[in-house]
Amino acid sequence: MPNRRVPVLIYDADCGFCRSWIARWRRSTGERVRYRPFQSAWVRWRYGVRRRDARRASQLIDADGRRYAGAAAMLRALLRASSPWLRVFARVALAPGARSIAGAIYRAIAGHRRGASRVQRGLEKLLGPPLPRHRFWIALSRPGLAQRGLGAIYFAAFTSLRAQVLGLYGSRGILPVREQLARARKARTARPGARGWLERVTTLPTLLWLDSSDAGILRLCRVGQVAGAALAFDVAPRASAAVAWGAYLSFVSIGRVFLRFQWDVLLVEAGLHAMLGRRRRLLMRVLAFRLQLESGMSKLASHDPTWRDLSACCYHQETQPLPTPLGWYAHHLPRRIQRFATILTLAAECAAPLLALGPRRLRQPAFIILTGFQGLIAATGNYAFFNLLTAVLNLTLVERSAPPPPRAVPGRAAGAVAVVEDLLAAAVLTLDLAELAERLRPDARPPASIERLNRILAPFHAVGSYGLFAVMTTKRPQIVIEGSDDGVSWREYGFRYQPGDVTRPPPWVAPHQPRLDWQMWFAALHYTPPPWFESFLARVLEGSPDVLALLGTNPFPEKPPRYLRALLYEYRIADWTTHRRTGAWWVRTPRGLYFPACALGRDG
Repeated sequence: MPNRRVPVLIYDADCGFCRSWIARWRRSTGERVRYRPFQSAWVRWRYGVRRRDARRASQLIDADGRRYAGAAAMLRALLRASSPWLRVFARVALAPGARSIAGAIYRAIAGHRRGASRVQRGLEKLLGPPLPRHRFWIALSRPGLAQRGLGAIYFAAFTSLRAQVLGLYGSRGILPVREQLARARKARTARPGARGWLERVTTLPTLLWLDSSDAGILRLCRVGQVAGAALAFDVAPRASAAVAWGAYLSFVSIGRVFLRFQWDVLLVEAGLHAMLGRRRRLLMRVLAFRLQLESGMSKLASHDPTWRDLSACCYHQETQPLPTPLGWYAHHLPRRIQRFATILTLAAECAAPLLALGPRRLRQPAFIILTGFQGLIAATGNYAFFNLLTAVLNLTLVERSAPPPPRAVPGRAAGAVAVVEDLLAAAVLTLDLAELAERLRPDARPPASIERLNRILAPFHAVGSYGLFAVMTTKRPQIVIEGSDDGVSWREYGFRYQPGDVTRPPPWVAPHQPRLDWQMWFAALHYTPPPWFESFLARVLEGSPDVLALLGTNPFPEKPPRYLRALLYEYRIADWTTHRRTGAWWVRTPRGLYFPACALGRDG
């Protein structure tokens, strides 16, 4: 019998992707694990491994002679790693439920090794080789890195919006901008001339006052994309941030329900901070602290029973708006792990942000905890650019101060700009602290001067209030739109990303945000349809191409149906047995009529 006191991991040496990861494993485990290629006939004979099995998945022969394959083999090798964090990670990943998720990830990568290898090479070219620990922190703390990351997020946000903006706000969209601005203009005609124009702009600050046509809407999206890209490449950063902020504020101001998500306001607020030069780092750091602390405080203050009995994460993966494939698998984790995840969520949002107030040696672990937590959220749910934006704000926790510029005598214009920046930064910081104080003492009324300042800056979304999932939904109602030509035979429309067809797996969407899909999730939570819902049905009956482009499938490609109706279903994630037997990812149960059959009137 060969000596097997040291585990042996058998791998595919012909695969470059496999070799690179085996090298990483070897550095982590040292001599505590031996690594052998299966191409050696002697290795296969000695350990009794068939070529077919070794080609399909890595094989581990443990010290006691037991054999493991695939994800289990790789994770059990990590149990011998020198790093305690890697050992803890391996034990968690080998727990019941998590082991299934790890196996699914391993099979997906093993089945697409060439693609995974190309992605890895691309990332290595972009990011360079792994850095030693001290150089890692030096790279992350580079001055201006958070600002450049903010530019990349602006570019992604405008790119996502541009793909759907005409269906939402175009002349044949669900909520046409031109009609809203016409109503606002009519309501504010008491003051003619420049004073009336100034009142409109300060009440509803949007550049679309200048041109609200479909071409003007798309042009503003392109301007935002260019400004975001310029900020990402550090080209005239203050001016680029100002243009990106102004363009996105223009959409948020008139966007109503489709552009009033917390991350939309957060992006506007962060863009305003990026404009303020030397005060940017302080303001963005306070925003990162407040965002994550308020998210935890809102859960505690809501008195929601699922957060109090630690069952919130038992429902979250199933009921969140757009789960990812990993979110589907995470739903099947044992209940005790889900409760532990709820504890970790509260700890990450209520305790870890406090470390951000300390010195650098405390802010570094705060950055790791808070950003790692955002990574877990992004892995299990599609939350647009929210997780990336939060991670970018967290960079300011470790960002170093920029070296002072060469001394020069400032001109009058530069001096005036610096004074305005400082005054605006002081106003924003004051409102930041007032918002946090209101969370801590909701019964206390702020001073009249603070309320007046808040009213002045409110149209510009200078300071937002945050707190996602303060109340956890425990069921998943889902709206299904059906059309008919005769009122008897009905055919179902499909949304691009919302669950509809139960055999379609959950998608990866972020950082794109399908805003109609998101609002359909919110609409299903209420018995009364929201005001925009009738407009949406009317556009579908009209056959608006911009609105139909927001949908995934159109069962009436030739001409619109005569009737539409909306049904309500309850969706649940399919259990393992159902999934294996039928291939279904979801199970749905009819719950009744959401919106009765309707048709266009004679006047259209």
